[in-house]
This record gives sequence, C-alpha cells and structure tokens, in this order.
Amino acid sequence: MFLGDPSLLRFQNEILRMIANGEPLFDTMRQLCLRVEKTWPGVLCSVFAIDRTGVMRPLAAPSFPEAYSQAHDGVAIGPDTDAPGRAAFSRQPVLLADLASDPRASHSAAIIHGLGVSACWSPPVLGAAGDTLAVMNLYFYGARQVADVEREVAEACVELCETAFRRHESTLDRDRRANVDALTGLANRAAYNGAMAQLRCDDVGSWALFIIDLDNLKIVNDTFGHLAGDALIRAASARIARAMAPDVTYRIGGDEFAVILQQPASVADLNAAAERVFDELEVAADCDGHTVVPRATIGGATLSKTERTATSVGEAADFALYHAKETGRGGFVRYWPGIGSRITSRRAAIRDVSEALAEDRMEAHYQPILRLDTGLIVGLEALCRLRSRSGDLLPAGSFQEATTDAHVASELTARMMAIVATDIGHWQNAGLLVEQVSLNVSTADFYTGSLAKKVSETFSKAGIGLNKIVLEISEDVYLGRNDRVVAREIEVLRAAGVRVALDDFGTGYASLTHLVNVPVDIIKIDRAFVARLWPDDPSTIIVEGLIEIARRLGVAVVAVGIETEVQASQLWAMGCALGQGYAFAYPGDRDATGTLLHRHAAGGVGTMPLYAARQSSGLAELVSRRRIKTR
Repeated sequence: MFLGDPSLLRFQNEILRMIANGEPLFDTMRQLCLRVEKTWPGVLCSVFAIDRTGVMRPLAAPSFPEAYSQAHDGVAIGPDTDAPGRAAFSRQPVLLADLASDPRASHSAAIIHGLGVSACWSPPVLGAAGDTLAVMNLYFYGARQVADVEREVAEACVELCETAFRRHESTLDRDRRANVDALTGLANRAAYNGAMAQLRCDDVGSWALFIIDLDNLKIVNDTFGHLAGDALIRAASARIARAMAPDVTYRIGGDEFAVILQQPASVADLNAAAERVFDELEVAADCDGHTVVPRATIGGATLSKTERTATSVGEAADFALYHAKETGRGGFVRYWPGIGSRITSRRAAIRDVSEALAEDRMEAHYQPILRLDTGLIVGLEALCRLRSRSGDLLPAGSFQEATTDAHVASELTARMMAIVATDIGHWQNAGLLVEQVSLNVSTADFYTGSLAKKVSETFSKAGIGLNKIVLEISEDVYLGRNDRVVAREIEVLRAAGVRVALDDFGTGYASLTHLVNVPVDIIKIDRAFVARLWPDDPSTIIVEGLIEIARRLGVAVVAVGIETEVQASQLWAMGCALGQGYAFAYPGDRDATGTLLHRHAAGGVGTMPLYAARQSSGLAELVSRRRIKTR
C-alpha cells in the first residue's frame, strides 16, 4: 500500500481502474512503468513476463531502446543471469548495486550503460501458487543501494503487478475454457464461430472450409465403450490438426471438426489437402487398448462468387459433407451449386417415407425367381412399395434416397421383414410352397444394431425357418471400405441359416474381390449385362465368365431383368440356372403372388411352367443349393 501521498494514491487508483476495466496487460504495465518514472525521478522501469517455459518476455519498457528488450527476449531465467533472470529464478528480489562490476549483466551492459543507469533492483511478481509470473525492474542512476521508502513504494508497485497478472491469467484461463475443447485441446465451436465472423470475404478464392465427420465413433462407443471413443476422438483430432497445420482445426461437435484453410496451396487444391487428412488417419490407433483405424468423411467449400459470406461457405461445406456421407462415406466431396437440389430431393424422400411408415402405407410386392430349365418358381424377391395418400403405388426407385438416412432405412427394413413374415405365414397356411424369399437391406442396417438379431427375432417369432430367408445387399455396401462390420454381420447371418445374395453384381467396385473377402451364397447379375446379350458384345463374355466363376466357387447365380424369352434362352445356354424379370411376371401383392405360387411353384401338385422352359435334364443340376463354407 502507498504511504498516504495523494499523488501515489492517484497512481495506485489509476492502475487499479485499468485492471478492473479489463485493459490489456501490455497497456496496464506500460502505464505503470510511466507512472513509476514520473513519480520517482531518477528511475527507469521495465516489466518482463516469464512464460511457461521459463524464459523472459519483455512486456513493457517504455523508456528503453528496442535493443534492450531484444537482448532479454527469450533468455532463460537462472542463477547465472543478470538481475531480472536471477530474481525470477530465485523468486526473491535481486539488487545489483553496480551493474558494471557484475559480469552476469554483460550481455546487456552496453545498452544499459548508454542510458546512464548503474544499479538495478528486480523484485519478482509471484502467482497464487508461488510461481514467478513476471519481474519488475527498477534501474537507478548511479551505483547505490535501495532506500527503505523506495522499497515500500516498489513493493506496492509489485502488488499492483501481481493483481494485474492474476487478473490477466484468470481472463486467459476463462478464455481457454470458453474457446478450447477440453477433450482434444483444439479450439472449440465458440472459437470457430468467432474465427468465421472475423474472416474477410472480399477476395474470392482466398480461403476455404473443411467440415470433417468421424465415421466410426458410434461403432467404437457401442463396441468398446466411451473411453475408447474418447481416445479415438483424441487420436483423430491430433492427426487432423497435424495434417492441416498451420491452418487451424476446430472441434465443433462430438465427432465433427472444421478446418479454415488459408494456406494458398491448400486452398488451390482441396483434393490434395483432404488426401493429407486421409493419409494421417489410415494408420491404426490404440484406443483404450483396442486397435482402431479412424475413418472420416470430408465436405469442403471455397469462398466463391456464389458463396460470398462466411455463413454461405459454412452451409455449402455442410451440404457437401451431408452429400458425401449419404452417397459413400470415407471420401471427400467439394460443394457444387447443384448439390443443394440433390439434398433437398433426398430430404423430401426421407420425409415421404417417414410419413408412409407412420401411416402404414408401405407394402411388399413380390417378383418370382424361376428355374430357367423348368420355368417353375423357386423363390420370390420382396420389393418395397409406397402407397401414396391418393392411392398411387410408387416403386422403390422413387424413394430410394430415403434409405440413406440410417433411422429411416432401419425402420423400413424392420417393417418389410414384418410384412414378409406375415405373408409367408399366410401362404404356408394356404398350403402353398414357398422355397425362399429375399429382402433388400441397406448399408445403414449393418450399422444401427444387430441385423442378425432383428432377422432372427422377426421370422422365428412367426414360425418361419431362417433357411427360407435371403438378404440382398448391393455392392455399394463395400465401396471403398476396409472395416469388418459388414463382413462380420454377414458371417453371423449365414451361421444362423440365412442366405446372403450380392445384388447388382458387376456394377460396383472390385466385384470379384468381394467374393473373396465376404462369403455369399448368391450373386445376382445386374440387368445392365442381361440387356446387352448381343452377339460379340463384351457383356456376353463377362456374363459367361461370371457364371463359370460362381459355379466353381459354389455360388448360385440369378440373372435379373430378363425381359424376353430370347434372353432367358441365352442365359440358359450359358449355364445360368435362375432368373427373374418382366418376361415371367411383374411384381404383385400377396394375393396375386399366392395365385402364381398355386399355379407355378416348384414341387406343387399339378403346377406348370410360368413360361415355355427349355427342358434339359443336365441343366436341372445347375441350380445350386450348396452352402459356401466360410473361406
């Protein structure tokens, strides 16, 4: 406390007012030094902050040349430095009564000598825990000791410094808590919002934005627990930040990150920047004792002529991420103007299907699967149909985009299973033979709980053997994926007796690789090949090759989209045993399908071919009912 001098009290109150008003620490310390020098003639004052690494950072030295600050900046504190460094190290005031005679002050002696000062007294500024926050340095003209009254005034100044630094540290800590994510140490959503608000948007192409979503956090949480999930977030965040540095990475949600790209090379080539992230993530991480490969999907957008505000760039990047996640996780999509209409269409489909499910307007229609040698029905494919409020029947293609929503896809699959179980029971009670019924499932069904458990509970409860059920999955389930979720679930399904068919075979990515990596019972040759069975067309060669490969692997083959008897004859001659298509029957409801089963089901009494089959005793053996042993 000052000694009752009115000028000193005004000095004290001025500094305290600056501290209370939250003035920047630099401004407060500079004003303190100036007031010390004005109040105390013959003294020059400086304040050095001590950073967390134990080095000095000149904060205020208004009456000293720049060389003085430069000479002390970054110098480590210790017992063999000059007065400021020794005071900070020892946490005790240090007096150099004669600077010229102390060799430890030699690195700044020339600078100080030029000011005409000869003595230095450096009391430390300590934090609440006793750590050194700063050092106040008082330089005197002429070599001398410090008088008691000067010590009292200096100690009062040190108290002001302590108050200012503690307030500053408290503010920094509050800001850190407000702007730093506790789990990852990255800047958080608040910091991201602040940074986006400060971005300049008058220079098209000057910056870009990535929104990054972790694909497998839920799986890790559900499988290994939240400690493993937190470890995955930490590992992924560190790698993303490393790949994007010096651009800043923010954690803006549970499994979502944002990167504001301002480095010219990254902005110029977003694909290369995204690839750096994927490269960093591809190595497995130790997540609470479990080995996990982080998976991510990225959406990106650039400040452009159409996206000219930070808000519009953010929305564009969100659109791109949404599109990337719904059309194939694990990749990067850059926003383009038409993507918004695609997303609007997808959302409309999700809304329509959700409403139809709530109002019980989803139906199952069935298309027969025939033996091409006998023309008799050996199976059915259940096809999803939506009954509009006006009574129109809409095919699955008109609302296919709705199945990209995990919740809708899961609910739709559950509803179709329930309908099919009821219909099979109805046909069996009527004495009709139903050899097998196949249902389509989506990628989402494999990632929203146990698909095998859902199938078992639905059909076992209805008294229907799982050997009558075939689940059809399309090749895009595997597109670009290396994780084992789908393959593991397929193994469980097949072990329970459910057969698995790979739909649209030949149109996806690395189709033959799928047959090696994921055991299936049936492949369904896509209609695009069947439609091109012309002389000398490559499709003919491909289909023949697929049929032979499947035969040697013990996998049944169904040709899809047969629209003419000529196509059926060609496939029969190639060795394809099973087929379906409009040449035989259009999809029908339960009653129409029951009529077909009554007249044309294989094994029924008095049944007849559904079409003029090409009889061959040899071909009858081509229908493969063999189960593939897990390879």
